Amino acid sequence: MHPLLPTQQSLVAGVDEVGRGPLAGPVIAAAVILDPLRPITGLTDSKRLTPKKRQTLAGEIRLYALDWALGRADVEEIDLLNIFHASLLAMRRAIEGLSLIPDHIKIDGKHCPSLGTHYQGTLEAIIKGDLTEAEISAASIIAKVARDEEMIGFDSLYPVYGFASHKGYPTRQHREALMQHGVLPIHRRSFAPVKKLITQE
Repeated sequence: MHPLLPTQQSLVAGVDEVGRGPLAGPVIAAAVILDPLRPITGLTDSKRLTPKKRQTLAGEIRLYALDWALGRADVEEIDLLNIFHASLLAMRRAIEGLSLIPDHIKIDGKHCPSLGTHYQGTLEAIIKGDLTEAEISAASIIAKVARDEEMIGFDSLYPVYGFASHKGYPTRQHREALMQHGVLPIHRRSFAPVKKLITQE
């Protein structure tokens, strides 16, 4: 997943998650260690990029980064833990999936996941870090691309719900499909619009 490691280089990982707001599907996080010798231009918050540009950058990140990994928390874990703790769990899994151990980890947002006493490096929470830190931007992009691809896959299983377009977010189309066709196994039952429908049934 990474080329030969440059010597005497401090390894910095960026971490971000995608999918806190949707009513369906997993929350997916990514951890990325960029190679300073192979800079990638155009990195920014994934939401500010077109799907085509995200795909292009995601390919470059996977190719040129020193290391990257994805982590996830599925619907059952989201309903059990709540979305906040499930997001931190996905981030922790992404970090633990790296084959290189970073010296410093930049986390998008206000909170850092718990990595336990075995991790000897430092963690830093950065609000809106996906706009200012290249490593976090890269993590945002590959997490977004991975989650979108998964939700598009659900669209073929449940075509009347429109997952390919809204990716599980609570759009009018999605809420109307929920009311008309009911709750699916991939819906988050702890989220208010879904919970309300279950209660009414």
